[in-house]
Amino acid sequence: MSANRKYPSNFVQLIAAAVLFTVTSLPTRAQDNYPNHPVKIIVPTPPGGLADILARLVGEKLTAKWGQVFIVENRRGASGNIGAEAVARAAPDGYTLLVSPPPPLAINQSLFPTLSYDPGAFVPVTVIAMVPNVLVVRPAVPASNVKELIALAKTQPSKFNYASTGNGGTPHLTAELLKALTGVRIVHIPYTGVPPALTDLMGGQVDMMFINLGDALPHIKSGKLKVLGVASDGRIATLPDVPGTALSRPRKRRRRSPLGSRPRSPKQSGCPMSRRSSRIFPPRQSEVRRRKPHGFSSKRSRAGMT
Repeated sequence: MSANRKYPSNFVQLIAAAVLFTVTSLPTRAQDNYPNHPVKIIVPTPPGGLADILARLVGEKLTAKWGQVFIVENRRGASGNIGAEAVARAAPDGYTLLVSPPPPLAINQSLFPTLSYDPGAFVPVTVIAMVPNVLVVRPAVPASNVKELIALAKTQPSKFNYASTGNGGTPHLTAELLKALTGVRIVHIPYTGVPPALTDLMGGQVDMMFINLGDALPHIKSGKLKVLGVASDGRIATLPDVPGTALSRPRKRRRRSPLGSRPRSPKQSGCPMSRRSSRIFPPRQSEVRRRKPHGFSSKRSRAGMT
């Protein structure tokens, strides 16, 4: 990846794991009796991760609600591009859906020279969940917070390594941003998904990882992992004693992540899934009033990607 590519200075906050429910654009003549046969939900990540779990939970609820089977299929690879391409190439009839973390729709177009699909051709249905990333280390790492970890890594350049779920995912990009902002030298060890990365992290084969809270929380509570910080502006209720990583940096004006913007209204597309799901996933009125489109911060930092 290019070392000269620019990234927003508030990227740690922007790459919280938003799991998006989308479908390719449809003609306005979409059926009113949707769905009248089984629906496929494609997840562009391996089984066992948060996106996969959420897709299966939503699929079960929709199956019970609408009386048609929602089948989850994992199409992993190429930072989510393989799964997204499969949905983009499917018939635009609302029977092939995508449940995805940010990369295929919001990140990969900035990392890959070309994509075999158009991220703008997907119709947003809803944001299923927004979960912050947390920085966790194996318990033997002698650091109790992010500041101590940075100091430790600086005294021993390239000794420590970090796991990710693959190139271009939010665990990878968050760690690379940490490197760019602090000057630490830690080695990237990419894995093919959350389960193998967590297994090696808890087994001591790797030292640290940025990972979404949903995947890490059980292991934090069991003591198998030590959490040093939350990639957010402040503390969160689930981990009230863990500081947000932004607390250790000078306060700046923050902008809401564009990933948190309200999904497009069903009236803006002929998608039957969008129209019907609006009655199942209605946005909270307080969020509708509060959310407005925001761009990235005008201040940017250069991140040396590896």
